[in-house]
Amino acid sequence: MSRETDVETTILMDADAMAATLNSMALAVVNGNPDLGSLALLGILRRGEPLAIRIAGLIEKATGIAPPVGALSTTLYRDDLHAGSAVDVTSRSGETYFDFSLEGRTVLLVDDVLSAGRTIRAAMGEIMDYGRPRRIQLACLVDRGGRELPIQADYLGYSVETTEEEWVSVRLREVDGEDLVLVHKRSSERNL
Repeated sequence: MSRETDVETTILMDADAMAATLNSMALAVVNGNPDLGSLALLGILRRGEPLAIRIAGLIEKATGIAPPVGALSTTLYRDDLHAGSAVDVTSRSGETYFDFSLEGRTVLLVDDVLSAGRTIRAAMGEIMDYGRPRRIQLACLVDRGGRELPIQADYLGYSVETTEEEWVSVRLREVDGEDLVLVHKRSSERNL
């Protein structure tokens, strides 16, 4: 456990553990989708997209079938945005993009951390604006608990219950230069 200012940090997953976890998740997706030809992955920006690309690569390595991958930016679909609230769309890490139809497909949403469920609800709302998939599945690297909506992952890497003083951060080499999953906790002791 390391300590930065008033925060204690614990490594939940290092690069090797993350690689093994993603490989297991990809194999579970293969087993759960006998028709891989209709599977498409949509990574929720920012860290869901590189995870989706990795999972698609692992699926291709295992089966020879490369499912298409796209990205979703759920910012404007969030239910915690209220009328009249200012949204700085220039601060978004990217835009929604994919170059395939969602009609009749199995869409696998990919995100790094599942918590309240509001981001996933927003992603499903956005997907429905683009078409009607046959079904939507969810893959998350970490479930930290704290659900506010009845949403759960079909494919889950790791589950950890956190308190209000704790949060999970995922670091990916594509975004952060390293692969790590960390649990942070506000310390009750303050440095004076």
